[in-house]
Amino acid sequence: MLIASYAKINLFLEVLGRLPGGYHQVNTVLSGIDLFDEIKYALTEKGRIIVWSSVAALSGQANLIYRIANYLQNEYEAQAGVEIYLDKRIPIAAGLGGGSSNAANAIVALDKLWQLNLDPPERERIAAMFGSDINFFLTGGTALGENRGERISPMDDILIDNILLVNPGIAISAGSAYGALELPAPGESKRFDPQNPVATMFNRLEHAVRAMYPEVDRLLSKLDELGAMKSMLSGSGSTCFGIFDNAKSASEAEAYFVKTGFYTHHTRTISRREYQRCFPN
Repeated sequence: MLIASYAKINLFLEVLGRLPGGYHQVNTVLSGIDLFDEIKYALTEKGRIIVWSSVAALSGQANLIYRIANYLQNEYEAQAGVEIYLDKRIPIAAGLGGGSSNAANAIVALDKLWQLNLDPPERERIAAMFGSDINFFLTGGTALGENRGERISPMDDILIDNILLVNPGIAISAGSAYGALELPAPGESKRFDPQNPVATMFNRLEHAVRAMYPEVDRLLSKLDELGAMKSMLSGSGSTCFGIFDNAKSASEAEAYFVKTGFYTHHTRTISRREYQRCFPN
């Protein structure tokens, strides 16, 4: 079984306060994009779980894919083993949800391969155990994430073309980004308007990340200079994205960043229907 594991961007991210357990309460709008890893699953007669990857550091038992597979095998007494190969294309620790996407992918694929017959609430329960963004990747499309991000409410698709992703090669931990932010004062939190998405895009973490990482600040300023209608940090970063009004402008901006050695990807948001076509029936 070979399945695409799509990335996401945050079209909106407001932080409303703190929750028990060290988490933050967020209001976020996530959208799947046309950038994906590929994950191959093969059942084996021996009961072992083996995870390996095109990125050596992601091979083995530390990978979230392994942890989920191990949980499912033990919890539901699956007898077969599985070999899983991750062809990694989504930048790591980059605000694009690659690890969370891989985790959701594993839940769906192993449910099918091991014939676990999990219903949607059970899949959601398992996803929430392992991370805050994983639940979004069970459905994809465009969705509102609340609480710590695991409470997902599907929204109408927001389809945006000519999005340029740029990653400067800096790994930013979500903990450091959240630890440095200033919460909005009462009554001053931002709101997202799905009827006017580009004008109301916002990321509460961006100010703190720009202050901590001058490279990110310069990158976002350069996207504006190169003609982006909107430039923004995705999640806790370090990936930034610019939205351009045509493919030519996006390609010209991409050519500039390629010369700097930064990772780039010209992409678009994808519909829920397109996203879910990657999953097995």
